[in-house]
Amino acid sequence: MAVLNEDLPPQLNRRAWLRGLAGLTMSLVIAGIAIAVLARAVKRLDVGHVIVTAEATDPKLIALALVLIALSYGGLTFYDLFALRTIGRKDIPCRAAALGSFTSYPIAHGIGAVALISPLVRYRVYAPYKLRALDIAKISVLTGLTFWLGNLTALGLSLMIDPDAFGWVEYWPPTLNRLIAAALLCGILVFVIWSWPGRRSHRWRLRLPSGPTVLLQILIGLFDLSTAALAMYVLIPAELGIDVARLMAVFIAATLLGFASHAPAGIGLFDATIMLGLGGDDQDKLLAALLMFRILYHLIPFVLSLALFGGIELRRSWREGRAVRPASSASAPPCRQ
Repeated sequence: MAVLNEDLPPQLNRRAWLRGLAGLTMSLVIAGIAIAVLARAVKRLDVGHVIVTAEATDPKLIALALVLIALSYGGLTFYDLFALRTIGRKDIPCRAAALGSFTSYPIAHGIGAVALISPLVRYRVYAPYKLRALDIAKISVLTGLTFWLGNLTALGLSLMIDPDAFGWVEYWPPTLNRLIAAALLCGILVFVIWSWPGRRSHRWRLRLPSGPTVLLQILIGLFDLSTAALAMYVLIPAELGIDVARLMAVFIAATLLGFASHAPAGIGLFDATIMLGLGGDDQDKLLAALLMFRILYHLIPFVLSLALFGGIELRRSWREGRAVRPASSASAPPCRQ
């Protein structure tokens, strides 16, 4: 960790770590409450029926969900590629950006504490390109901006289309959803107008994206989120009668809450939000779809990215070891006879 922080001012390091620790503590409390709520809901379900329902899912739908998930993770590539181009590192190829995004996001999200783990993984992946810790921090700021712009825009559009998406929450009228949607979309529009000429963040010594580039960020975030939500949509049985707009609104809310919790893969909060937001009379089928989505979207990419990152580190260590041995042999004094 000291290696990553060596380029940053000590005062900024201390503040960042204190904020991260406080946020992590609060997130763990929230996640614990959500897991308790989810556990109470699951107790009322027939787990055996859930497993049978998951096993009976049409393989074609699972294949389609996998394609959509692959497209979603492909969209993640543009997060890092966009950030690298924005900070002026056009020399770093697309394959490196794809590697940086595919390893950092699933690993950080799977372990939890994305804000802490993701920069460390990126620092190691981009090590051959001599990126400083401050460069990694800039990439994290820009990718985070893309994430939030895309998610908030999608949430605003979804609530505008289906203002009754959170009708399951008591005392939450559709009018409030319309107001939230209008506020979100107006806020995004104001940010686009404000950023149109391009502005500089003095804190991060970073030139922020200009208006047209912000629009590109929004499209990248929308593509990533929409394909992920559609992957869950195709796994949910049609007889549950859940429409796309409602699913999108609940899915985004679950994603944002899960992300804010810093729990591994948003476990607890994400699942509780999906079950409460989309659940009806037949929650067994919804839980089966959620279980399959968890495996396809979270577990499989997490295992693959861990294996890929571990392979990169082992290969790098092996190469460094081979480079050190000949040098040591050449510098050793000749044996006396």
